[in-house]
Amino acid sequence: MTTTDPTAFRVAQKGVPGAATAKSADTPLPPLFRPLSLRGVDLPNRISVSPMCMYSSQDGFATDFHLVHVGQFAVRGVGLTMIEATAVAPEGRISPQDLGIWKDEHVAGLKRVTDFVHSVNGKVAIQLAHAGRKASTYPLFLKDGRSLVPESDGGWPAQVVGPSPVQWSDYMAQPHELTVAEIQRLVRDFGEAARRSELAGFDVVEIHGAHGYLIHQFLSPLSNHRTDAYGGSLENRARFLTEVVAAVRANWPETKPVFLRLSCTDWVESSSWDIQEVTEVVKLVAALGVDVVDCSTGGNHPSQQIKYGPGFQVTYADQLKRAVPGIHTIAVGAITTPEQANTVVAEGQADIVMMARPFLRDSWVAHAANALDVDLVYLNQYERGRL
Repeated sequence: MTTTDPTAFRVAQKGVPGAATAKSADTPLPPLFRPLSLRGVDLPNRISVSPMCMYSSQDGFATDFHLVHVGQFAVRGVGLTMIEATAVAPEGRISPQDLGIWKDEHVAGLKRVTDFVHSVNGKVAIQLAHAGRKASTYPLFLKDGRSLVPESDGGWPAQVVGPSPVQWSDYMAQPHELTVAEIQRLVRDFGEAARRSELAGFDVVEIHGAHGYLIHQFLSPLSNHRTDAYGGSLENRARFLTEVVAAVRANWPETKPVFLRLSCTDWVESSSWDIQEVTEVVKLVAALGVDVVDCSTGGNHPSQQIKYGPGFQVTYADQLKRAVPGIHTIAVGAITTPEQANTVVAEGQADIVMMARPFLRDSWVAHAANALDVDLVYLNQYERGRL
């Protein structure tokens, strides 16, 4: 029987791309290629693609670009591919071209992506996000990047919100201070986004609480000047996050993990938001059902002084993993070589290594398997490319 439906035929795979075995019984499998189980989700290795904004949507809808962009990582053996920051509300987009999940109509396009990933035995995650005061900006490759998009060009500068009326910089919007009712509406938006993520077939949801976006804005005293129940003490500054976590967990299957990305320091000397406060917050959210903390840094203040270097953020994943029993962590940031990534996992500094730019350059997984001397399962159709 023939059909013109391009999704009606899939090649049955002989294994899981990215799964690996040692080449001899005398050689242990490198930790980077050891499988990992998180609740009911089994990953074939510890390699993950970071969420990367692609600025390729219209009205939040996934397009053919997203199918190809995400699909390429699944066919090449990435353990978990995370789709880009996906807005839970239209005014929560970083740019007008951002992906969205604020309405039920978005589900079908996203499910087309997850269905393909699952057809090749891959796993795929979604990052749920709200940009807060950093919304309505141009993509990096348009205009001069990060400058404010006016209404005349599809922006919404008058609808940009934050915990307090504090601009990130003078070229971004002056945010409206959220009322308590508006905060509660956003909590429900995150919960609804998690429900839609399940309908769309994702294996993992990640809550974006980093890089100066809305949740990070509540957590940091640099951007949160409130004097009510959502500001002041660490407990109050973390209230929005804990309510979001509870809403997401309530709308997400118990058999699937919840990730949380956090900036583990503001890189600003006057800010108290650093690894000590992060550790206390992670203890709170772990009790609410967060399984994995994705450890990044910075993004909330233009005066940040980032101490950049190879693996410069790995220490935060390591410290959290040691300080909070039962929590899994992800290391991210300037991790580029297979040997470097394998060491992070081997030394117990993190459970997963997440990369972005290396995957924009090449497939990476096959090179890592070759460098670490393991036999890798290839996609049937790609078997002839074996190194």
